[in-house]
Amino acid sequence: MAINVLLVEDDEILVKRIQNHFAETEFTIEVDSTGADALSIVKQRSNLRDAFTLAIIDIVLPKIDGLQLAKELNTLTDIGVIVLSSRDSQADRIAGLAQGADDYICKPVDLLELELRMRALYKRVAVNIDSDESEEFIEYADFKLHPDNRTLITSSGVESRLTEAEHKVLICLISNAGKATSREKISEEIGQPDWSPNDRTVDVLIGRLRKKLNDEKDQKRIVTVRGKGYMLSI
Repeated sequence: MAINVLLVEDDEILVKRIQNHFAETEFTIEVDSTGADALSIVKQRSNLRDAFTLAIIDIVLPKIDGLQLAKELNTLTDIGVIVLSSRDSQADRIAGLAQGADDYICKPVDLLELELRMRALYKRVAVNIDSDESEEFIEYADFKLHPDNRTLITSSGVESRLTEAEHKVLICLISNAGKATSREKISEEIGQPDWSPNDRTVDVLIGRLRKKLNDEKDQKRIVTVRGKGYMLSI
């Protein structure tokens, strides 16, 4: 079965390298060089279950930059997003994750690493696609979470889709509700075991969850426990 991948990249040499690498695999690479055109294509095909499963996005793009495109895609579909960037600082990686990317790879791109990360992300995304018809929700306090398609519904009826990382963080907090969960533990849950005290990835994901839970101002649902981590209140 072909796995449709949208590659949004204006570096023709890199595009050709990626196309050649994946030519004999199950990944079918469709290329667009601008963020605006890529967004238009996804909108046209977003209702098709066999549309794009993954997107590989450069940050520096004409018309709409890669971070904005990642944010737009995150609100439209369950597509798995990998950001490519020549910017390798922690702040840049956090910015990519903050906009809804599932993974962040620095240039120059190692194609074998890219393929392995695509396969890992596809396994997670495919589970959500195959299970999307399930009606089972996890109900906790004043919100509901669909564990298959990562839909979050607040008490006021506001519905949003969580990224894979956001979903894993929330599941981790639900599983440990009423007790503090360390940033290191949460980092392991999202597939980043090499956590360091200077790594703010978890804090960024918590901030995004608070926003989607409408929990930003009083922070009554997700509580910061000084020196220990985060806790979902009972």
